[in-house]
Amino acid sequence: MTQVDTTAKVTKLNRVERNAWTKQKIFDAATKVVGKYGYAEASVARITEQAGVAQGTFYNHFENRQELLDQLLPKIGLDMVEFIRARTGTADAARQEIERFAAFFDFIREVPEFLRILNEAEFFAPTGYLKHLDNISTAYVRILRRARLAGAIEDYSDEEFEAIVHMLMGSRGYLSRRYSYSAEGVTAVPEHVISAYRKLMTRGLFNAPGDQDKP
Repeated sequence: MTQVDTTAKVTKLNRVERNAWTKQKIFDAATKVVGKYGYAEASVARITEQAGVAQGTFYNHFENRQELLDQLLPKIGLDMVEFIRARTGTADAARQEIERFAAFFDFIREVPEFLRILNEAEFFAPTGYLKHLDNISTAYVRILRRARLAGAIEDYSDEEFEAIVHMLMGSRGYLSRRYSYSAEGVTAVPEHVISAYRKLMTRGLFNAPGDQDKP
């Protein structure tokens, strides 16, 4: 879309829509800036320059720089949840988990800044970091509860589900560092990573004595 087309489109928005559009521009710019420079160097000046808005406009949407930084990771996290949900279409609970896993790696190819934003948030935006973990954990536990209700998961409590969710979240972080991020950018995760995760989810790493591997 050309600049003229974009300008024409924006002028047709009402005030609420225009404010939402501008705030999204600031979030998008903050994602780029924090991804490139880190939280410490993500100044309001850099963010507004990236967004193409005046600094006064920034303060119409955020009280200060920290408020934006505390909202950034939760915003990206919720975008990620929607991205993954849109790519999870099968009815089988186990297959859904594999689809969620694969979709995560698709998401970080679209938002390569995510890992740096996540890793630095604990120290530079702790409020946002905890909010992000709570958002993801709550959504994921809800999914596992539905699978339990459908009979696809047995013998797990809600408390155990929460622990499992953090295991799964942690695995995504470490695997993306090992297999996706490189000096050339973010690449597709190798198929053997997906297959290893599939086997772990559907078969279990250890079988009880006498159990046979089932396809």
